[in-house]
Amino acid sequence: MDVATIVQVLESTLRLATPLLFACLAGLISERAGVFDIGLEGKMLMAAFMSAAIAYVSGNVWVGLTAAVFASVVLSLVHGVASITFRGNQLISGVAINFLAAGITVVVAQNWFRQGGRTPSLSGNARMQRIDLPFVDAVRDVPVLGPIYTILSGHALLVYIAFLCVPLTWYVLFRTRFGLRLRAVGENPAAVDTAGVSVVRLRYGAVAICGVLCGLAGAYLATGLSAGFVKDMTAGRGFIALAAMIFAKWRPWHAMGAVLLFGLLEAVANRFQNIEILGVGVPVQAMQALPYILTVVILAGFVGKAIPPRAGGWPYVKEH
Repeated sequence: MDVATIVQVLESTLRLATPLLFACLAGLISERAGVFDIGLEGKMLMAAFMSAAIAYVSGNVWVGLTAAVFASVVLSLVHGVASITFRGNQLISGVAINFLAAGITVVVAQNWFRQGGRTPSLSGNARMQRIDLPFVDAVRDVPVLGPIYTILSGHALLVYIAFLCVPLTWYVLFRTRFGLRLRAVGENPAAVDTAGVSVVRLRYGAVAICGVLCGLAGAYLATGLSAGFVKDMTAGRGFIALAAMIFAKWRPWHAMGAVLLFGLLEAVANRFQNIEILGVGVPVQAMQALPYILTVVILAGFVGKAIPPRAGGWPYVKEH
């Protein structure tokens, strides 16, 4: 591959990894607090629909983004009520959210826009605009620096926010009192409760943060990466984010590496859809499935022993 092709692939890698990174950090924070959430896919899907629909109606992408975050947080709170307040099974609650989002987005979209379960195409201020970094044209031809600067420039605002969230998440989890308490709730909630800190409040806080991040992921997917909502457009990204989180062993920096791996594989598959191996053409469907297959194989083969938070998945029952 020439330099221009490599630059294009790496640019696509950053864009494709962005919704995964938001979702991965969302699951990481929730599970660090002891609340397993396999409903990331459903929250992303609902947020994608709401962002595209409201952005189209209002003509403003930021209004759509607000609606996406609100919808995702509502679903997160539903999960919180079911699993924290009523101490239900967290896995079943997450599955229910996925089914709910998959069904309701298509039904509402069909009744609202009459376009087969999709929203109209977004344009202008209804889409996220690209941001060019300063002096990008001046350094474009500079060796090494030029290609790197080109790769980093020209993305939507949420791409930069997603990668800034990685050091922010690390700092909050490992350098603040809130993060210490959050991790303690996922390991030993009884000890936190004994210290006079509300386990329920901390877990609800983690679930709400998870909802915000999933909302950003869905909004970027529909208004930044694409130009509207289509049925099941998350395409399993919520589950890939969960796999990346386990591979990263619930650590933010490692999570970023895992989602960049998937983004790279997807970018390569999108770039080289029509290839031949030993004179035989590879079906387009096989290339589209390749990043998912390779990501699962790599994550499953190299994850090693991943130990989740000890109190994860179990409701806390206060002793009297």
